[in-house]
Amino acid sequence: MRLNKKTKIVVALLLLAFLAAQFYRPTIAVEKPDEKRLAHFSPEVDAILRRACFDCHSNQTALRWFDKITPANWLVADHIAKGRAVLNFSTWNDMAKPDRNAKLWEAVNQAIQGAMPLKSYALVHGAARLSVNDIQVLKNYVKELAPKQEADTAKEAALASQYASLVEEKARPDTLPADVNGIAYIPEYKDWTPISTTQRVDNGTIRIIFGNEVAVKAIREHHTNPWPNGTIIAKVAWDQLTDKQGNITTGAFKQVEYMIKDDSKYKATAGWAWARFKTPALVPYGKTSTFTMECVNCHRPMKDNDFVFTAPIQH
Repeated sequence: MRLNKKTKIVVALLLLAFLAAQFYRPTIAVEKPDEKRLAHFSPEVDAILRRACFDCHSNQTALRWFDKITPANWLVADHIAKGRAVLNFSTWNDMAKPDRNAKLWEAVNQAIQGAMPLKSYALVHGAARLSVNDIQVLKNYVKELAPKQEADTAKEAALASQYASLVEEKARPDTLPADVNGIAYIPEYKDWTPISTTQRVDNGTIRIIFGNEVAVKAIREHHTNPWPNGTIIAKVAWDQLTDKQGNITTGAFKQVEYMIKDDSKYKATAGWAWARFKTPALVPYGKTSTFTMECVNCHRPMKDNDFVFTAPIQH
């Protein structure tokens, strides 16, 4: 089929624009690994993470030829910038061991749920795809990080201390603690309906997720993607306490986290307000208002599920 003159001109202009765009490209920093800061795991786990994760979650990115073509390189650069911000194996040893364990647990949990690697990335980067065996290897490794489930006198003492303090607790103060963004602690969660549970094997905690009336109604009506405005989800964590008979119960209170849905008011943070209060003193988490982006980035792989990880139990 012959092209007319006008079509040829349009094709030529598009081709020139494409070629010119190749000179306008993002900067993707690649560094030589610092062995003292770099993550190292068992050989089997190390091989999986380097193949499937390091391109976006380290400073040792290996760009393929098609990653360097504009406009694809801008998309790749965005993936890498966001990936490094959430998890960077090149600075792994800069974190304390509990934080490293938590990050790895979070990463494996996202892989189990199919949220990582991103489907759009794995589509053209076949090596990044995780097989069933890959995920099982990662699960087994993370399980080894879990504290031994045996009688723990320190946890028992912490629970006893908390209980004694609660018995002596004075009347609730007029002003409830609030974080730097003005999100106040919500004590009413204790009367809400439990909608799910989770377990953090990396740090030995048990978590129960509660939902307010709006959340429970949404679950009953199968209206959870997106969740309606007014939804509040509270995730409460306690020590996982094992007695001498091997029975597992909740130990000392660790923290409560809130997700509050208002897609207009909290548009800048994925439609949710985020807050966390730690220890029985209910110390607000976050020193600056931008701490919420840490929450958003952690939940970003679940953006197609309205940024919510936990699947609620249907009522």
